Amino acid sequence: MATVVQYSEFGSPDVLQVVEVPKPAVPADGLLIDVKAVGVNPIEWKLRSGIRPSAPITEPRRLGSDAAGVVSEVGADVDGWAVGDEVVVRGGNGAYASQLVVTPDQITRKPEAVDFQQAAAIGVPVGTAYQALKSLGVTEGTTLLIHGGSGAVGQAAIQFAKDWGAIVIATGGENSQLRLRELGAIPVVYGPGLTDRVRAVAPEGIDLVLDAVGTDEALETSFELVPDRSNIGTIVVGARAAELGIKAWSGGNPIPLTEQEQAWRVEAVDAVADLVSRGGFHFQIGTVYPLAQAADAHRESENGHPQGKIILVP
Repeated sequence: MATVVQYSEFGSPDVLQVVEVPKPAVPADGLLIDVKAVGVNPIEWKLRSGIRPSAPITEPRRLGSDAAGVVSEVGADVDGWAVGDEVVVRGGNGAYASQLVVTPDQITRKPEAVDFQQAAAIGVPVGTAYQALKSLGVTEGTTLLIHGGSGAVGQAAIQFAKDWGAIVIATGGENSQLRLRELGAIPVVYGPGLTDRVRAVAPEGIDLVLDAVGTDEALETSFELVPDRSNIGTIVVGARAAELGIKAWSGGNPIPLTEQEQAWRVEAVDAVADLVSRGGFHFQIGTVYPLAQAADAHRESENGHPQGKIILVP
């Protein structure tokens, strides 16, 4: 038997159910993963609550896309993988589980320097950060403003941008300023007067903006500092991107990622592995919950200020 988390109606975290199901059958073109850790992403509670529109629920719906684990079965038509291989899962279907069926294109070898909980934190946040920076055109000498630098995407973006030679200014709350500075960013506290504080630390101006919070304050500050809105990108308010004249990736954006953008998200796994091997990337793991406490993990994620990546452990 396998343990999975699912829901049959939209609503609060209380709609989540932890159930036992038969061990998944492995198709010829798939693999079975014994899950060691699962990364919790905001999109999951947004879908569960109904805030982010999705299809009507006609049968129990599972959650999660990011995980890390060990290959326990290999389909007859799959080459290049063996039982015992340690993997990173990105784009999995129903990763809140003790066992998960995946296809070869959904897994990458886990870097030796990364443990399972860190590996489960790679998929959505690292892929999103890497792709967004590539799409914006961040290069050596770029002055980049990141709104929401203390979140999982923001922290990854800071570290990639710094490695590429950019100057990074990152906004966050009072309790995140030390962490932002440790990652190499110039930290700025959000709140009234944000535009002036950013100008003070970047007197020569801001070239590009990555918005990872979507607040009116973040958008208004971005517009004041960067007149050309094509140099502003968001991962949160994608549904308003066309109206605002900014770039967007996910976040409700009706325009799907391009093939290049999707390729960058896959490429991010190897890119972060390289950074880790050089001591240039550090994960901040926050609260670790047993899989059975997925509802508590969602409550913390909905609160909006988790200190580090929330992880579930089967």
